[in-house]
Amino acid sequence: MNQATRLTSLDEQSIEYIAIGAAVLGTGGGGDPHVGKLMAMEAIRELGPVRIVQLEELDDEGLIVPVSMIGAPTVMLEKIPSADQLTKPLDLMERELGRKVDAVMPIEVGGGNSLVPVIAAAQRGIPLVDADAMGRAFPESQMVTFHLEGIPCSPVAMADERGNSALMHTIDGVWEERLARALTVEMGGSASICDYPVSGAQAKRSAIGGTLTLAYEIGRTLFEAKQQKLNPVRELLTKLNGHALFHGKAVDIRRRMDGGFTRGEAVFEGTGENKGETMRLFFQNEFLLATVDDQPLAITPDLITLLDQDTGMPVTTENLKYGARVTAAGLPCDDKWRTPKGIETAGPRYFGYDFDYVPIETLASKGGAAK
Repeated sequence: MNQATRLTSLDEQSIEYIAIGAAVLGTGGGGDPHVGKLMAMEAIRELGPVRIVQLEELDDEGLIVPVSMIGAPTVMLEKIPSADQLTKPLDLMERELGRKVDAVMPIEVGGGNSLVPVIAAAQRGIPLVDADAMGRAFPESQMVTFHLEGIPCSPVAMADERGNSALMHTIDGVWEERLARALTVEMGGSASICDYPVSGAQAKRSAIGGTLTLAYEIGRTLFEAKQQKLNPVRELLTKLNGHALFHGKAVDIRRRMDGGFTRGEAVFEGTGENKGETMRLFFQNEFLLATVDDQPLAITPDLITLLDQDTGMPVTTENLKYGARVTAAGLPCDDKWRTPKGIETAGPRYFGYDFDYVPIETLASKGGAAK
């Protein structure tokens, strides 16, 4: 993406676009984009536009801190965080490190978590970095590019809506996930969190740049397709080098709260060219595996997203309803996730699926992969 096309500030229109684009990239998770959008818009109305900086603009010695929500997306629909809850972990982080935060960033470019740091940036009057540490959304704390690079996650700061807060030092991201997830459950299934504080130099090396701009471009593409009466799904997949995996109608959805996650499976009866086929979609906050006849159509860490067949708008795990007519689409993940460490961290076998990772490009060209 050309540098000249990248965002320099966020206003209400750009928030609208990013909320939609982040839900596409969020693969069904990352928190509800509508809630994040409303909170971010209110912050900008009250405090003014948020300045966006690129990775290459960061001071190597600057302190960059991700701000996000942790927990089950279904719970976040019921417990909307306040601005104080989102900034309290930053206060804890600054006290522990003995210095001010220079910029915030999303930990994932997915759903509401793309917009949560907008509120913190507006409240603090500091910039937001056009980057994240996933290039999508993932369900667990260690599933970030910082972990792949061996960057410590600590200190970790958390807060809930009641005023409780916690500061932890964990030995690695895996232990952060275990302890932070247990604390999240006790905090009611949803909490704000700051982890993986990094220097500007570390962010330049390890983060995935330009992802807020990409989310913006996705949202704008869908809006313009509607205005110009174009096929929104086709326009979007062309822009993203994506693959239409399956056209179908949701006929069974099973969701459950389990260990601080929304886990489940959805079943779709094929429509159009997929009539007579059945797709199963498995998720843990995010969509992780799509199969037809027990053969994979797409596999984590590649992105699986559901798009409304008529509007192209993304459908999240918590908003998927019986009868929804969708196109399941597959998008290639960032190359950092296709390394041995990336596949070990967020590949299918980590989640208990009995498949090896096969890139979406290969599956799309061959129509599936052997188990």
